[in-house]
Amino acid sequence: MSGLLELRDVEAHYGPVQALRGVSLEVEEGTIVAVLGANGAGKTTTLRAISGTVRRTGELRFAGQELGRLGPEDTARLGIAHVPEGRGTFAELTVWENLRLGAYTRRGSIREDVQRVLAYFPWLDDRRHQEAGTLSGGEQQMLALARAFVARPRLLLLDEPSLGLAPVLVTEIFRIIRELNEREGLTVLVVEQNAHIALQLAATAYVLEVGRVALAGPSEELRAHESVRKSYLGY
Repeated sequence: MSGLLELRDVEAHYGPVQALRGVSLEVEEGTIVAVLGANGAGKTTTLRAISGTVRRTGELRFAGQELGRLGPEDTARLGIAHVPEGRGTFAELTVWENLRLGAYTRRGSIREDVQRVLAYFPWLDDRRHQEAGTLSGGEQQMLALARAFVARPRLLLLDEPSLGLAPVLVTEIFRIIRELNEREGLTVLVVEQNAHIALQLAATAYVLEVGRVALAGPSEELRAHESVRKSYLGY
């Protein structure tokens, strides 16, 4: 394998429970890759295995470096930003303070990076002194994405960014993700239950079932695959 991110035969456990059973996948730099699957299929655990927030074994490499022994802070310093399910904003901190935390692995001024972020999320500038917990669910999801982008990651891990949001907000968030990919070259690995929008966004997708990769390939091919159509696309 020669991608920016490479997983081979990765397994992960929560105590005695095995959540991943030999997952292998690859993410080329500058691409968007989607991971689909039902609840409990191992999608979230795959992202946690990459960012080092769950015990895992197997081969995990990012930009040629082995990740297996690294924890979350080390992987973040390598250029991997993880936006977890549920947004993970700091509710009692202001919007500006949340953005500053996105650069905790960086040194020096972050003003230039914040200005880059505000070009994609201009409404954040007017809310900079507002507590994050008072934002709407969609605004908190956008803040979490903006905070991750402040860190200038090479790889963005997104876990269910559409969860619980109105369709118009989902469309806007995925528009911004696509724009970050096209204009900034940001590589994205996104876990998403909304298969319609995920397959439109991503060039490549993996389908997980009970901790294993059941299907993988170009999104166009998966959209035409009978089991994907019946199980995830509803036709």
